[in-house]
Amino acid sequence: MELRDLVRHEMVLLRVRMPDVDGCVACSVDGLTIADDLNGGAEQIGALSSALLALSRRMTSMVDKGTFEETLISGTNGYAVFYAAGPKIVLTVLARPGTNLGLLRLEGRKTAANLAAITSQMSLTQ
Repeated sequence: MELRDLVRHEMVLLRVRMPDVDGCVACSVDGLTIADDLNGGAEQIGALSSALLALSRRMTSMVDKGTFEETLISGTNGYAVFYAAGPKIVLTVLARPGTNLGLLRLEGRKTAANLAAITSQMSLTQ
């Protein structure tokens, strides 16, 4: 299976566990979209996600808070959460208002860890 297919499969599993998720984008730290389940805008979201990841990692390091895990943006129409999925991927998850944020954090981190493992395995075998 290709990386894109494996990533999409993880997105499907996340949406099964979290019905309030509106969509996901996984991109490289350079902002190139790997996979998404949106109806458009994935390239722009990927580019902004990689920039936010870089800023978030820098801030986490600068204020001595350990390794970056996630950034949550809360808006009137829902949430955008950005997860480091290993050193090479950023996972962006969009969710509706009223989403259980505790559950979203758990499930988002789980998905990000799965993506990191997939990426690590693929780089070892290729």
